[in-house]
Amino acid sequence: MKKLVGFVCSTVLFFSISLGSASAETPLSAAVNEGLGAPYKWSGTTLKGFDCSGYTAWVFNKLGLDLPHSSKSQAQEGTKVEKSELRAGDLVFFNTDGKGISHVGVYVGDGKFYHSATDEGVVITKLSDNYYAKRYVTARRVLSEDQFNQVMTDTQK
Repeated sequence: MKKLVGFVCSTVLFFSISLGSASAETPLSAAVNEGLGAPYKWSGTTLKGFDCSGYTAWVFNKLGLDLPHSSKSQAQEGTKVEKSELRAGDLVFFNTDGKGISHVGVYVGDGKFYHSATDEGVVITKLSDNYYAKRYVTARRVLSEDQFNQVMTDTQK
Protein backbone atom coordinates (compact mmCIF):
# COMPACT_ATOMS: atom_id res chain seq x y z
CA MET A 1 0.00 0.00 0.00
CA LYS A 2 2.88 2.38 0.67
CA LYS A 3 4.02 2.07 -2.94
CA LEU A 4 0.55 2.90 -4.21
CA VAL A 5 0.27 5.93 -1.93
CA GLY A 6 3.74 7.10 -3.03
CA PHE A 7 2.77 6.64 -6.67
CA VAL A 8 -0.42 8.63 -6.27
CA CYS A 9 1.39 11.41 -4.41
CA SER A 10 4.13 11.64 -7.01
CA THR A 11 1.74 11.73 -9.98
CA VAL A 12 -0.36 14.48 -8.43
CA LEU A 13 2.65 16.75 -8.78
CA PHE A 14 2.56 16.43 -12.57
CA PHE A 15 -0.75 18.24 -12.88
CA SER A 16 -2.37 20.06 -10.02
CA ILE A 17 -3.76 23.50 -9.44
CA SER A 18 -2.02 26.01 -7.26
CA LEU A 19 -3.82 27.39 -4.25
CA GLY A 20 -1.46 29.97 -2.83
CA SER A 21 1.67 28.11 -1.84
CA ALA A 22 0.04 24.68 -1.90
CA SER A 23 -1.12 22.42 -4.72
CA ALA A 24 -4.43 20.62 -4.70
CA GLU A 25 -5.78 17.67 -6.61
CA THR A 26 -8.88 18.27 -8.69
CA PRO A 27 -11.14 15.75 -10.40
CA LEU A 28 -9.43 16.61 -13.71
CA SER A 29 -5.91 16.19 -12.34
CA ALA A 30 -6.91 12.94 -10.61
CA ALA A 31 -8.35 11.55 -13.86
CA VAL A 32 -5.41 12.42 -16.13
CA ASN A 33 -2.83 11.41 -13.53
CA GLU A 34 -4.49 8.04 -12.91
CA GLY A 35 -3.85 7.02 -16.51
CA LEU A 36 -0.29 8.37 -16.63
CA GLY A 37 2.18 5.62 -17.51
CA ALA A 38 -0.43 3.22 -18.91
CA PRO A 39 0.89 1.45 -22.02
CA TYR A 40 -0.25 2.18 -25.57
CA LYS A 41 -2.69 -0.36 -27.01
CA TRP A 42 -4.47 -0.04 -30.34
CA SER A 43 -8.20 0.45 -29.59
CA GLY A 44 -7.39 0.34 -25.87
CA THR A 45 -9.79 1.94 -23.43
CA THR A 46 -8.54 0.79 -20.01
CA LEU A 47 -5.55 1.19 -17.72
CA LYS A 48 -4.20 -2.02 -19.29
CA GLY A 49 -3.63 0.04 -22.45
CA PHE A 50 -5.01 3.07 -24.30
CA ASP A 51 -4.93 4.48 -27.77
CA CYS A 52 -5.16 8.28 -27.89
CA SER A 53 -8.93 8.63 -28.17
CA GLY A 54 -9.51 5.72 -25.80
CA TYR A 55 -7.53 7.62 -23.18
CA THR A 56 -9.35 10.92 -23.69
CA ALA A 57 -12.75 9.16 -23.69
CA TRP A 58 -11.77 7.34 -20.48
CA VAL A 59 -10.64 10.59 -18.77
CA PHE A 60 -13.84 12.41 -19.67
CA ASN A 61 -15.99 9.43 -18.72
CA LYS A 62 -14.49 9.72 -15.22
CA LEU A 63 -15.68 13.35 -15.28
CA GLY A 64 -19.21 12.37 -16.35
CA LEU A 65 -18.92 13.17 -20.06
CA ASP A 66 -19.25 10.62 -22.88
CA LEU A 67 -16.96 11.08 -25.87
CA PRO A 68 -16.79 8.89 -28.97
CA HIS A 69 -13.77 6.59 -29.38
CA SER A 70 -12.25 8.31 -32.39
CA SER A 71 -10.05 11.41 -32.57
CA LYS A 72 -11.90 12.60 -35.71
CA SER A 73 -15.26 12.19 -33.97
CA GLN A 74 -14.02 13.88 -30.79
CA ALA A 75 -12.93 16.84 -32.96
CA GLN A 76 -16.61 17.40 -33.75
CA GLU A 77 -17.61 17.68 -30.09
CA GLY A 78 -17.92 20.93 -28.12
CA THR A 79 -16.77 24.25 -29.53
CA LYS A 80 -13.61 25.32 -31.32
CA VAL A 81 -10.96 27.02 -29.17
CA GLU A 82 -8.08 29.13 -30.41
CA LYS A 83 -4.66 27.87 -29.31
CA SER A 84 -4.09 31.12 -27.42
CA GLU A 85 -7.31 30.53 -25.43
CA LEU A 86 -6.64 26.95 -24.29
CA ARG A 87 -7.52 26.01 -20.73
CA ALA A 88 -7.22 22.81 -18.75
CA GLY A 89 -9.67 20.19 -19.96
CA ASP A 90 -9.67 21.24 -23.62
CA LEU A 91 -8.98 18.58 -26.23
CA VAL A 92 -6.05 19.22 -28.58
CA PHE A 93 -5.85 17.56 -32.00
CA PHE A 94 -2.99 16.69 -34.33
CA ASN A 95 -2.42 15.38 -37.85
CA THR A 96 0.14 12.63 -37.31
CA ASP A 97 -0.57 10.52 -40.39
CA GLY A 98 -0.86 13.20 -43.09
CA LYS A 99 -4.57 12.47 -43.58
CA GLY A 100 -6.19 14.94 -41.18
CA ILE A 101 -6.94 14.64 -37.48
CA SER A 102 -5.42 11.40 -36.21
CA HIS A 103 -4.31 12.12 -32.64
CA VAL A 104 -5.86 13.73 -29.54
CA GLY A 105 -4.79 14.69 -26.05
CA VAL A 106 -6.09 16.54 -22.98
CA TYR A 107 -4.62 20.00 -22.44
CA VAL A 108 -3.77 20.62 -18.77
CA GLY A 109 -2.34 24.13 -18.84
CA ASP A 110 1.19 25.49 -18.83
CA GLY A 111 1.59 24.49 -22.49
CA LYS A 112 1.27 20.75 -21.72
CA PHE A 113 -1.07 17.94 -22.70
CA TYR A 114 -1.57 14.31 -21.66
CA HIS A 115 -1.99 11.72 -24.41
CA SER A 116 -1.35 8.11 -25.28
CA ALA A 117 1.59 8.07 -27.68
CA THR A 118 2.18 4.97 -29.82
CA ASP A 119 5.71 4.28 -28.59
CA GLU A 120 5.36 5.62 -25.04
CA GLY A 121 1.86 5.08 -23.69
CA VAL A 122 0.25 7.84 -21.62
CA VAL A 123 2.72 10.69 -21.23
CA ILE A 124 2.86 14.45 -20.72
CA THR A 125 4.14 16.47 -23.67
CA LYS A 126 4.60 20.17 -24.35
CA LEU A 127 2.58 21.63 -27.21
CA SER A 128 5.84 23.30 -28.22
CA ASP A 129 7.50 19.89 -28.73
CA ASN A 130 8.83 20.04 -32.29
CA TYR A 131 6.93 16.95 -33.46
CA TYR A 132 3.54 18.04 -32.11
CA ALA A 133 3.94 21.77 -32.82
CA LYS A 134 4.29 20.97 -36.53
CA ARG A 135 1.24 18.71 -36.47
CA TYR A 136 -1.18 20.75 -34.32
CA VAL A 137 -4.57 21.18 -36.02
CA THR A 138 -7.17 22.52 -33.60
CA ALA A 139 -8.66 22.36 -30.12
CA ARG A 140 -12.17 21.79 -28.81
CA ARG A 141 -13.77 22.77 -25.53
CA VAL A 142 -16.08 19.97 -24.42
CA LEU A 143 -16.66 21.09 -20.83
CA SER A 144 -19.34 23.70 -20.10
CA GLU A 145 -18.44 26.48 -17.66
CA ASP A 146 -20.24 24.63 -14.85
CA GLN A 147 -18.49 21.35 -15.69
CA PHE A 148 -15.13 23.14 -15.89
CA ASN A 149 -15.65 24.71 -12.46
CA GLN A 150 -16.56 21.29 -11.03
CA VAL A 151 -13.53 19.47 -12.45
CA MET A 152 -11.16 22.23 -11.36
CA THR A 153 -12.37 22.33 -7.74
CA ASP A 154 -10.06 21.01 -5.02
CA THR A 155 -11.29 17.52 -4.04
CA GLN A 156 -9.94 18.01 -0.50
CA LYS A 157 -12.55 20.63 0.41
